[in-house]
Amino acid sequence: MMPPTPGRGAISNARSTRFNLPQREDDGDWLDERQAIDGKHPRPRTTVQMVRPKTIISYNSSPDIPFDRSINTMQGCEHGCVYCFARPTHAFHDLSPGLDFETRLFAKPDAAALLAWELAAPGYECRPIALGTNTDPYQPLERRFRIARACLELLAACRHPVTITTKSDRILADVDLLERMGADGLVAVAISLTSLDARIARTLEPRAPHPERRLAAVRRLADAGIPVHVSIAPVVPQITDHEIEVLVARAAEAGARGVFFLPIRLPHEVAPLFREWLDAHYPDRAAKVMATIRSIRGGRDNDPNFFSRMRGGGPWADLIRRRFDIACRRAGFACERWSLRTDLFVPPALPGTQMRLL
Repeated sequence: MMPPTPGRGAISNARSTRFNLPQREDDGDWLDERQAIDGKHPRPRTTVQMVRPKTIISYNSSPDIPFDRSINTMQGCEHGCVYCFARPTHAFHDLSPGLDFETRLFAKPDAAALLAWELAAPGYECRPIALGTNTDPYQPLERRFRIARACLELLAACRHPVTITTKSDRILADVDLLERMGADGLVAVAISLTSLDARIARTLEPRAPHPERRLAAVRRLADAGIPVHVSIAPVVPQITDHEIEVLVARAAEAGARGVFFLPIRLPHEVAPLFREWLDAHYPDRAAKVMATIRSIRGGRDNDPNFFSRMRGGGPWADLIRRRFDIACRRAGFACERWSLRTDLFVPPALPGTQMRLL
């Protein structure tokens, strides 16, 4: 097995054959040249490619997801979370869901312009848009490209509701927009926390901000009157599940309005990547971790079925859920779900189009 790459989550970079694509073989002469220059185990560099999609809003009809539309400003994620359920999407590009997913990234600089045209389309029905459902909109590249910021500026101007999911305190760069939208009931934020143990976080989600910085972001958002929740996701049995109670308590101390959790999911290529990660970082308990995950997932590495995929089943899932519920009661959390306004929406006026009379 390859040694872990410092600062990266995945261990290997095998390409997927799920779409009948042949497994590539790297040219031996090229590998010799690379090894001579970079050493035997070169660190992969992050590269960014611009993509120009025709639309930016993705629609879904999944019955266990609380939104029917979303925006992803980038593909791939430099945070490098080894458990990320979005990793298999890189196979669509004939790239690896492993290291490629966190090093070969795609940015969508036209996202805000595309969004304006879609919001202005005749017959558009306003419902909350979810930002950051597949890859994090506030990963390090956002500081350079400001794509999420441009989308939020448009949504704020149109008074369109949005939910944001991130594990980065970079969201605080947009607190001015979020504060105005929060006052009108147009935004809700979920900050993801997996572990407060810096050693675990450093390997599990290597390029995400420190957990304490994320909790500080929760406090800053809450103080600004912005509805903020904490997502304890994913819960990894035998690795992070012992922290459930303290994570809930710290979320309450930081001013979060609510918390929720999701057990780890290992779809498609994520399962073998996670197994490699376990063998590299937790060889003493790797078999036990996977046995527990399979017990939660009906005897498989992953359960893709609606509803159960978000909750899990069996004694282990029941125990985690019971502990979480008790921790929420102790912390004073109610079963609050965010509800955003849709009646304030004003479609954008596009250049060269006739403005509305009323």
